[in-house]
Amino acid sequence: MVAKTPPMGWNSWDCYGAAVNEATVRANADFMAKHLKQYGWEYVVVDIQWSEPTAQNHEYHQFTELCMDEYSRLIPAENRFPSSAGGKGFAPLAEYVHSLGLKFGIHIMRGIPRQAAHRNTAIKGTDKTARQIAKTASICQWNTDMYGVDPEKDGAKAYYDSIFELYAEWGVDFIKCDDIARELPHEEAELRMLSDSLKNCGRDMVLSLSPGPSLVEKAELYKETANMWRITDDFWDKWELLYNMFERAEKWCIHSGEGHWPDCDMLPIGHILQDYDENIVTKFTQDEQITMLTLWCMMRSPLMIGGEMTKFDDFTMSLLTNEGLIEVLNSTHSAHPLFRKTVDGNEHIAWFTSHNNGKDHYIALFNAGESECAVTAKLPFAADFSVTDVWNGKNCGKVSDSVSADVKPHGAVLLKLTRE
Repeated sequence: MVAKTPPMGWNSWDCYGAAVNEATVRANADFMAKHLKQYGWEYVVVDIQWSEPTAQNHEYHQFTELCMDEYSRLIPAENRFPSSAGGKGFAPLAEYVHSLGLKFGIHIMRGIPRQAAHRNTAIKGTDKTARQIAKTASICQWNTDMYGVDPEKDGAKAYYDSIFELYAEWGVDFIKCDDIARELPHEEAELRMLSDSLKNCGRDMVLSLSPGPSLVEKAELYKETANMWRITDDFWDKWELLYNMFERAEKWCIHSGEGHWPDCDMLPIGHILQDYDENIVTKFTQDEQITMLTLWCMMRSPLMIGGEMTKFDDFTMSLLTNEGLIEVLNSTHSAHPLFRKTVDGNEHIAWFTSHNNGKDHYIALFNAGESECAVTAKLPFAADFSVTDVWNGKNCGKVSDSVSADVKPHGAVLLKLTRE
């Protein structure tokens, strides 16, 4: 099964926007292989506009010239990805990532390049052309690269078959498809067509849908067509966005399961926005970062690192190499909030989940307030438990029916409960 557990990897968007290049991808892949692979991190994903020769940062060049083959399919810009020269595409870069024991992914936009429709270029496997299958009224609101594809037109399925055939030839393991997760229901047919082409391309690939917020009422469709889907718009290093994620997580946690994962978006940790200033680091406090990782793992969201990995400090590495935390991500079930309430001016939140072994359980205590305080939670059932703090590994004694811990502002404590 593809994505039996939540995918874990790195995506270039938070640190390089549309301007990522091959040297950067290779350097980050090297770092992951050396320092993070042993903890389960494996995907290296090239984000948006890898076919754009002049991309400089997170700002898009509107109606710009993209690199494209004779069959209306986008290909890497050779000046940014030199190994793609000679029609090789991403195959050499994917081969390098695979040689490190990792997996390779790319970002795509829903639809067909506008320039393909304007030039009326060919579609592989059919006598139809790009102009004939383009749905010109279906456009992205924030990027001008693509038109939608009209599923009712002959040649539309052949186009999607052809791009996933190409990605399979390159050795792609992960597809982040953008401008589609929140475009339902009016683009539902295109999503089904795209998903079908991916599933029948002859290579296993994770399908990730963006951007959010996805529609809760369409949860079963996302499960049927994709492996992960964004439950939020772009998530950045602002406490307000992290605070709002508690509500989103509560709505979506019941839909996490093997092969299908609601996605809280990338982790903006360490050095981000490197295309603007190499000295920019996350605005999240250390406690807020602990809260983020705790919530993501409790609800079993995919984990995609957003920062420049080669610049990570010891604290950032401690977030990503905590084996107890990753155990929560990979081996638990039935996560849910226990309560959300205000106590003495601070908002207290508690989540509970259980290990697949039937013996261990986990409780996360969050303080969304502005001062340190004790957070107390009654357990869903009484038993004799020994308690371990997952973040620091300390033995916290024994409990039977409730737990309590001092929690810093915007912070979290994650406790493992082992039945005696």
